[in-house]
Amino acid sequence: MNQLKKIKNTLFILIILSACTSHSGKRLENGLWRGELAIAGNKQAPFLFEVKNANTDSTVITLINGEERVPLAGSVYSADSVIIPIESFDAKIVAKIYRDSMEGRFFKNYIDNDAGISFRAERGKTSRFEPVARPASIPIDGKWDVLFINELDTSHNVGIFTSANQIVTGSILTNSGDLRFLEGIVTEDGVKLSAFSGLSPYLIEMSFLDKGRFEGEFYTAKSKTKITGVRNDKAALADAYSLVKMKAGFDRLHFQLLNLDGKPVSLSDDQYKDKVVIVSILGSWCPNCMDEAKFLSPWYKENKNRGVEILGLAFERKDDFDYAKETINRLKKADDIQYTILFAGKAAPTTIAKVLPEIENFSGYPTTIFINKQGKVKKIHTGFNGPATGLFYKEFQTEFNALVDSLLAE
Repeated sequence: MNQLKKIKNTLFILIILSACTSHSGKRLENGLWRGELAIAGNKQAPFLFEVKNANTDSTVITLINGEERVPLAGSVYSADSVIIPIESFDAKIVAKIYRDSMEGRFFKNYIDNDAGISFRAERGKTSRFEPVARPASIPIDGKWDVLFINELDTSHNVGIFTSANQIVTGSILTNSGDLRFLEGIVTEDGVKLSAFSGLSPYLIEMSFLDKGRFEGEFYTAKSKTKITGVRNDKAALADAYSLVKMKAGFDRLHFQLLNLDGKPVSLSDDQYKDKVVIVSILGSWCPNCMDEAKFLSPWYKENKNRGVEILGLAFERKDDFDYAKETINRLKKADDIQYTILFAGKAAPTTIAKVLPEIENFSGYPTTIFINKQGKVKKIHTGFNGPATGLFYKEFQTEFNALVDSLLAE
């Protein structure tokens, strides 16, 4: 039903776009493009992408953020317009094609009647931001204590950046995950960074106060948040194993949920008895969960014969089994996931509390629970800081393997 609905919506949009033009048969041109998405504060978040196979039915558009490459296949042409699906995030770009440009909107399919946000792009522009004649002499390189400041929260985070020839790359780590691959330039008084990997556009503008401090703004599609930074070579997040805990008197989980074949699964099943079990609380819509899946999938193939299992609990955008089956299977296919993922309901605090009443202080996706061979919860890890965080990612891998080894050795 969901797929049929998407097809109908796509056809409707194409009909409307076709009716607005007297031209026909336009296609995107191969090469590098620079796109912009409208965000809060009347700003534009720039990003780069590459178009290949433009004159065929197999156009591939690849989003570029630093080292990250996100291929988007399945573009659909009609007259002078194109629909670019972003399947991983259940979203799409719908745009009218001109000679070397596009204009349209970015939509999230899972939001009913989403009005979308403005999108435009030009071919041949290879700079995310225009270089400046007199870039700031203060280096951004290294680690920073970063605060996101708003009325509800003042959270402590870690920025890690490198620069070369005015180009800046890096990420900001939070206790629920990182902002993934940010890319930008050194400006006359600071740094600009942006990213778009298919879900939410980001823009960060910061100005140096002196060699060890900056202040600025963090923009998304709907929000603007003040940020501050203080240089700190020893910057670190709160202990990721200290944020979520088991409630007093509990040391085991007791859920029973449906797998994608509609069959009930629980930790008491033979598949999980007398084994170390890693329970990943995730959402197929969550970028950091995708990063964790890219790590867990090959890890599981290499280690499953050691007496360890992984079990995913997916909390999705909708409380709809058919919709969840489609989105979860897409995630499994993308990363060749061979461990079981169960549908746990709609992503909401009330659903988490219902499915996992034994835990407290749940704060973000993904959250990973480590269970020993006796079925007791030993550790709970909040968030996932992936490849964009460099050294932090390598440290996590080392800690993860050491923890599993210790549980297997019990």
